[in-house]
Amino acid sequence: MKTTLPKIAEIKREWVEIDASRFSLGRLATRVATLLRGKHKRTYTPHMDAGDFVVVINAKNLKLTGRKLDQKEMITFSGYPGGITRRPVAEVIARAPEKVIIHAVRNMIPVNRLRQVALRRLKVVPEDKHNYKIDKKIEA
Repeated sequence: MKTTLPKIAEIKREWVEIDASRFSLGRLATRVATLLRGKHKRTYTPHMDAGDFVVVINAKNLKLTGRKLDQKEMITFSGYPGGITRRPVAEVIARAPEKVIIHAVRNMIPVNRLRQVALRRLKVVPEDKHNYKIDKKIEA
């Protein structure tokens, strides 16, 4: 049996919509990372970018289990000495819920040249209205 590699022209990308209010953060992030990398396709190859576009809606209704809203912190570093800022996840979700989802998905994609390419295809919307043309919706 021969192994065939997909050609760049043969890669078909779909627009997939996922509702963030139906999943907890970790389960949502793993599903989104799988779709962005293209691991759900038969033609998956680790060194090629074959993933789909993913639109995450209802980011403001994100679910976190347990006491994570109070205990988890989002840490950012400016690059300067003393430039670390720590904010509770509840505060970040109130201001910009997209950042929490993007951060979780980013950490689930391997660190290589395809990481940034895949993250460009991730669109996170706080409400359920957007202007993207959706091919497929994923339910819980």
